[in-house]
Amino acid sequence: MDADLYGAFLDGLRKGWKIATLNMLPNVVLAFVLIQALKVSGLLAALGGIFGPLMSLFDLPGESVTVLISTLFSAGGGIGAATSLYLEGIMDGRHMSIIMPGIFLMGALIQYMGRILGVAGVEGRYYPVFFLIAILNAVLAMLTMKWLIV
Repeated sequence: MDADLYGAFLDGLRKGWKIATLNMLPNVVLAFVLIQALKVSGLLAALGGIFGPLMSLFDLPGESVTVLISTLFSAGGGIGAATSLYLEGIMDGRHMSIIMPGIFLMGALIQYMGRILGVAGVEGRYYPVFFLIAILNAVLAMLTMKWLIV
């Protein structure tokens, strides 16, 4: 029995390592690279100016919209983008606390569209409703965090 337990542990370890290195890590690294490219090109500041009024509803800097956009593609990418903005000093711990529920509630919607809704045979006309529900949940959670963390 000990050999089976040890074998199961090693099998799980191998699978976990494969998921982490082949699925999660590329998304996080891409988010870091994206934020740096936006910063160097000046687009990050432009996005901050454009989306500043919208993101101020959550007491977040305008640049944090890049976190939410990245999150639509990958939750790991959203985390990577948020971490990059944190390391740049654009976001602080309070901002991270506010945006984190949004990342978890609307993370990877684009991926789920193909992986879950498509495979389940859900008609495309229902996709916007599913997306709207996830985004609305994220908005409500971020507003709640804003009010709790004041």
